[in-house]
Amino acid sequence: MYKDYAGIVKAWEATVRKTQNSAKKRANSIFAAMSVAPADDEPGPGELHHTEKAIPNGDFYTGQWMDSTPHGHGKYLWTDGCMYVGEWYKGKTIGKGKFSWPSGATYEGDFKSGYMDGKGTYTGSSGDTYRGCWVMNLRHGQGTQNYANGDYYEGEWRRGCQDGQGRYQWKNENHYVGQWRNGKMSGNGSMVWNDGNRYDGCWEEGFPKGDGTFRWADGSSYVGVWSKDSTELTGSFYPSDTSGTEMSSNPHELLGEYLNDCVICSGERILIYPSQKMISWSGLDLDSLPRQTVSRKGSDGIRRLRRTSVDGKISNARFESFNDGLNEPSSRNGKGTRLLDLDSKGKRQPNSGFQSANKQGVTISKGHKNYELMLNLQLGIRHSVGRPAPATSLDLKSSAFDPKEKVWTKFPPEGSKHTPPHQSSDFRWKDYCPVVFRTLRKLFEVDPADYMLSICGNDALRELSSPGKSGSFFYLTHDDRYMIKTMKKAEVKVLLRMLPAYYKHVRSFENTLVTKFYGLHCVRVTGTAQKKVRFVIMGNLFCSEYTIHRRFDLKGSSLGRITDKPEAEIDGTTTLKDLDLNYIFRLQKIWFQEFCRQVDKDCDFLEQERIMDYSLLVGLHFQETSYQEASTPESHHSGFCCPVDYFLSTSNCLSRADKEQDSARWASISLGINMPARVERTVRHGEPETQLVGEPTGELHDVIIFFGIIDILQDYDISKKLEHAYKSFQYDPSSISAVDPKQYSKRFRDFIFRIFLEDT
Repeated sequence: MYKDYAGIVKAWEATVRKTQNSAKKRANSIFAAMSVAPADDEPGPGELHHTEKAIPNGDFYTGQWMDSTPHGHGKYLWTDGCMYVGEWYKGKTIGKGKFSWPSGATYEGDFKSGYMDGKGTYTGSSGDTYRGCWVMNLRHGQGTQNYANGDYYEGEWRRGCQDGQGRYQWKNENHYVGQWRNGKMSGNGSMVWNDGNRYDGCWEEGFPKGDGTFRWADGSSYVGVWSKDSTELTGSFYPSDTSGTEMSSNPHELLGEYLNDCVICSGERILIYPSQKMISWSGLDLDSLPRQTVSRKGSDGIRRLRRTSVDGKISNARFESFNDGLNEPSSRNGKGTRLLDLDSKGKRQPNSGFQSANKQGVTISKGHKNYELMLNLQLGIRHSVGRPAPATSLDLKSSAFDPKEKVWTKFPPEGSKHTPPHQSSDFRWKDYCPVVFRTLRKLFEVDPADYMLSICGNDALRELSSPGKSGSFFYLTHDDRYMIKTMKKAEVKVLLRMLPAYYKHVRSFENTLVTKFYGLHCVRVTGTAQKKVRFVIMGNLFCSEYTIHRRFDLKGSSLGRITDKPEAEIDGTTTLKDLDLNYIFRLQKIWFQEFCRQVDKDCDFLEQERIMDYSLLVGLHFQETSYQEASTPESHHSGFCCPVDYFLSTSNCLSRADKEQDSARWASISLGINMPARVERTVRHGEPETQLVGEPTGELHDVIIFFGIIDILQDYDISKKLEHAYKSFQYDPSSISAVDPKQYSKRFRDFIFRIFLEDT
């Protein structure tokens, strides 16, 4: 019996040895091109050389290499059939290159940080071809699109859609020349049909809207107002010398029939972008991987790395780095600064990175001093937004802006004909200029149902821990989409005074950086107190899936412009000021040009309205920190584990849901919102008050940046004039925040254009 057992054990041991030898042969065959040369022949740090690398997830790279990353010219093959051939810089596709998809689609042109960015040509598998400008994977700028069905577009693009001036020609030779917005004919334009008839005039959302003229081929014409709403239609018929005195057909019906045949082709969709295929090279020490073949039970230093695209997106693909007495991989930036520190046992250590920001504010629950005020506010909003109202045009009458245009509503606890019963005290609710703010919400594309759910749903509001310098309190909705600020009577007057100009400005400039206002209201509690609380509802600039690691409130002045918090207490919720600023912000060329134009337009508007003391609020999400947060120590694996087998068991492709989510993220990028950019760290060599902007150090970080102009309701009134006069005796007048609006605007612009630069 014992002999039989011993024989079984020997047979099992022989099987184990055979299996281990086979595994070693497979590993050696996989890494044949990665055989380690003698130490004397190994390239030193910063030395460019040619190599071939089998990536542990099954991908393959051949080309120039430096410091553990592709650098120079190289080819990268993915296991799903995608391929990139072109220039690399420190592990990212930067410069000229060609990316091809398994479907046969190709892009050839400029790349930047993994994105299709610059000038390039995309040829789809169905025959679609686009030649022109790209920004971050999207058609943006001047470009020409040939569609597979024979249609053709030449003109301006914005965030992947026709936007600006352009010409679209259908295969049957009908064509439109004019203005576009979000892929639809909007603005002034002319549509010409192949039978000689044409329409010249205004368009909105792909349909004639406003003043326009329809001309028949025989020379007769119809001039009038066009709309989908039949009650708005007016016009006159003008016959030609050769036509009769009556119209041969109804121009509105005829135009509708024509437009049914003029469908804008959507073109071929790119299912996955090159930037989504890029892996994070940080932590992948490919030069030492052949020496790391086995992780034994009880070994330390195991940590999980997730594949990240350059936008900070983390996919489900996982990578394991093994620390078996070798140099530990770490996340580093371009200057070699550690962004993640682990101790000898692989545990996370405190570092100089960024602390994660907790959810801001205190939830207003029953017993909170402002609980009843929150209930009143939610009841009032639900009543205002849910109240039936006629459809409004974006062209408002001047009477809608009258400061006296307000609606009072009583809310007794027992309810009334128009209000529900409630558990709060008796109060009155006031809506200021309700038609204007309803139209602003429409202009800003706010869905009424979503708006009500955010503010008036089952979830409570959150009150920020401390009021602002003005004494106002701030409240956030549960989903962070909206911020509610209590206001002084003087601020309400300023907003109502500037409301016509504000409406005109935000309607004229889609990418304006000024605060978006959605509603202006007042709650008056009846009884002996007769307390009035006025408040405005605004968009929250930092409502995003990205964690904000640093935020700055910047004015361009120095007096008192520094935070009073100790450095150890500063986190993502701390609002830093001008003298705390230790970065300059680098935007891509096309965004930088638009940023400069928009800052000028917004400052001109505020100067004309005699507004001062506004700020540029900036939020930064550091993409390296996304990597840190994903790189958490894992529990140890038991038994034998081969890193090669583990690598090959993971998928290097994003799921369909991930692709759709990323596509939506690209489309959500706009000026000041979700913008990938770079920041460069700065240092001051003198006193902060004498050097408002530090010297650049060359240390660069990839970020997602948010910015907007806030606090735009302070006019240069008598109190600000007295403040300026008083402080001028004690301090340098140029360092004081309270200055004349014209001087304030100039100083603000000068400062902003020093800290925002074009990324070259």
